[in-house]
Amino acid sequence: MSSTLKQIFLMIRVNLGSLPRRLWISLSMVLSVALVVAVLAGFLAMARGFEAALQGAGSTGIAVILGGGTNQETGLDVPAEAIRSLTAATGGIGVARNAAGGLALSREIVVAVDVTRASDGADQTLSLRGMDLAGPGLRDRATLSAGRLFSPGARDIVVGARIADEFSGFAVGDKVRLGAVDWTVVGHFTSGGSAFESEIWADLEAVQSAFDRQGQVQSLRVRLAGAGGLPVLQEHLSVFPGAPLTAVSEADLYAAQSERTASLIRLFGWPLALLMAVGATAGALNTMMSSVSDRTVEIATLRLLGFGRLPAFTATWVEAVLLSVAGVALGILASWLAFNGWQASTMGADNTKMAFQLDVSADVALTAGLLGLAIGIIGGALPALAATRLSLTSALRARG
Repeated sequence: MSSTLKQIFLMIRVNLGSLPRRLWISLSMVLSVALVVAVLAGFLAMARGFEAALQGAGSTGIAVILGGGTNQETGLDVPAEAIRSLTAATGGIGVARNAAGGLALSREIVVAVDVTRASDGADQTLSLRGMDLAGPGLRDRATLSAGRLFSPGARDIVVGARIADEFSGFAVGDKVRLGAVDWTVVGHFTSGGSAFESEIWADLEAVQSAFDRQGQVQSLRVRLAGAGGLPVLQEHLSVFPGAPLTAVSEADLYAAQSERTASLIRLFGWPLALLMAVGATAGALNTMMSSVSDRTVEIATLRLLGFGRLPAFTATWVEAVLLSVAGVALGILASWLAFNGWQASTMGADNTKMAFQLDVSADVALTAGLLGLAIGIIGGALPALAATRLSLTSALRARG
């Protein structure tokens, strides 16, 4: 065993020492692996960033009540009778109370508004969310970063950090035309990078009036009364007459939304990466066959001197794996420099824009890296097997 290990290490050293003779073809393998890793990491980072933006918006202590039994805020409206019944409830319905003794509740509506981006003149559709004054307080991570909150009945808007950063004309004090009326930017808010930062907030009645949505309420946000509040609330809603109402935790609502879009992103990313991986594996096979061809006399001579098949196989295979490891490292570094923290956007509710940041996290790097490593393992196996079958006679005949 000791002799075999010495032979393996010696042949690995011989193989790696001959790399300068095959520099460019070896670099082509490294770069092809790096490209596959970078592309897959980019797609996975996009999915991971989207999930983080939506999951960061959700809280297990907040519930969203939706109309029509759906799990979408843009589904059927919440009937006015149901809202009155909820607010008039005196017993325990699973909802916390505010300082005045009323329910910690916000009626809300989302309207799509078009805004022109100053940087390229492109039109973007954003979400304008009308809410009660309690609404901002029902976002656990949201904090006012500049200015103040909107006033009841006034055409004031509070703008998320991502919108304020990307679009001009949203500084505190600016006038912005949304729909057919002008609004005044009175504040900015942050929410830990969550999806809320892609929204504009305003008073519910002002939004209803400006967009001819009088009386319309798409969802109710409530703070739950402890960990067992959601089942109690769901039981209370189940006996309401008329259209069914659904209560889901905010965390579950956004998790379901993120899973759908993240799965779609991965659905595009994985086939493309696997297709590229097939090409990269063929390139690795060609590279290592060239490596074996370049060292036929060396390998055959060592075999004649008593080196076994296992050292010949292992040395060639290790070379392929090490080249793929170099490609993995280069690909992960390139993806981190190019994608990590890069802001992207996708379509959210009502075809409105939702911004998020790509996240080249450890799990993203690991998944992409394993694919890159598999290219070297698979692509180096056949050439390594070929190296074990060389004879000195055939090698000298090939050279001659």
